[in-house]
Amino acid sequence: MKSRLLLLPAMVAAFVVLALGGTALGSGTPSSTAPRPAAATAGCGSAPTLASGTHTIQSSGQNRSYILRVPAGYDAGHPYRLVFGFHWLGGTANDVDSGGTDGYNWSYYGLRRLADGGGNSTIFVAPQGISNGWANSGGQDVTFVDDMLRQLEAGLCVDTTQIFSSGFSYGAAMTYALACARPTVFRAVAVYSGANLSGCGGGTQPVAYIGLHGLRDNVLPIASGRALRDTFVRNNGCTAQNPPEPANGSLTHIVTTYSGCRTGYPVVWAAFDGAGHDPGPIDGCTCDGWRTWTSGVVWSFFTQFQGGSSSPPPSSASALVNSAAGRCLDVPNSAQTNGTQTELWDCNGGANQQWTPTSSKQLQVYGGKCLDAEGAGTSSGTRVIIWDCNGQANQQWNVGSDGTVVGAQSGLCLGVSGAGTANGTPIVLSACNGGSNQKWTRS
Repeated sequence: MKSRLLLLPAMVAAFVVLALGGTALGSGTPSSTAPRPAAATAGCGSAPTLASGTHTIQSSGQNRSYILRVPAGYDAGHPYRLVFGFHWLGGTANDVDSGGTDGYNWSYYGLRRLADGGGNSTIFVAPQGISNGWANSGGQDVTFVDDMLRQLEAGLCVDTTQIFSSGFSYGAAMTYALACARPTVFRAVAVYSGANLSGCGGGTQPVAYIGLHGLRDNVLPIASGRALRDTFVRNNGCTAQNPPEPANGSLTHIVTTYSGCRTGYPVVWAAFDGAGHDPGPIDGCTCDGWRTWTSGVVWSFFTQFQGGSSSPPPSSASALVNSAAGRCLDVPNSAQTNGTQTELWDCNGGANQQWTPTSSKQLQVYGGKCLDAEGAGTSSGTRVIIWDCNGQANQQWNVGSDGTVVGAQSGLCLGVSGAGTANGTPIVLSACNGGSNQKWTRS
């Protein structure tokens, strides 16, 4: 990854020119205000006419190209999630698709690895920008996306309610432009260290939005990312706030989920200290790499949305109340540090007691942390902690109708250590025994 990103500081001057008006505002063709209905695309039920590899398409009188990744074992009868990955200024579609120096593990900002681990559920597309950028002059890059979508939906089986965009730097600007211009097409977007460089044609309708930005960004200052975020705080009807950000020098990150947003249109802000202009920061250093927390947070954000309906899914955050103690599953002191062990505490309605089940069997808190079996442990007594959501099996839970919460990897039950009932009693995995200390109700 680092070999690609070293190019970026030298491009500061180019970004400044763009930000001061060197790019068109990308009006494009206005999108319909009506929600796009869920439907099987023309490519469903037929042999695919597109395969993994580089494809060329005519758009706005030019030859444009993109790289396509079709999942292994593709089934034409199954509608797939579709994720676009946009490159940065000076980057290429191949950089996004290949993962650069980090290879497969960082392909599509690390999302491809997580999709493969989750059952090959996603088609990935890496478009190539003109002059390796996304100026979107006259809206031509938005039109390019429209043209790609027509070709993809004709040749493959795509779930039209599960179309997403992600991008870093100039690719983040392009992703933001699509959120503005095509809000009924894109279910959610992930904007890594972006600014308004590709325009915002429209920009008044809600789109589920996650923004990630570094405090030390010396290419596109964090204030530019906050401004993009605030567009969708307004559009999504969220309660305005100044979300917490880590202290300079802390080498940590903080993920905040806004409150009050329209059902199905969350806004999440992830600020980090350490790496500067970078999509892959790692806590504890000023370095980057595929082991970053960002890929898991974005993947969890995207996969929380269920397909097959034109209406957004309802929010399902709730407390988990232990049947024996009458107390809640709690993150002590509202901590957001990876490795914090969960415990029992008096139910108080705090965000540290609100757990959201996802389609990937995760139980999320704070929008970006997941209930986790420490060290992927599978033995009784394993501590149950919070950790950045990463799609791994030790963060997957089967919630039973009998009140049990069972680790998908271990087969062990979420329970209270020593069957205790007092505030502060730690939560652990243990062999399922039907006891009330292993039963939980949602409240």
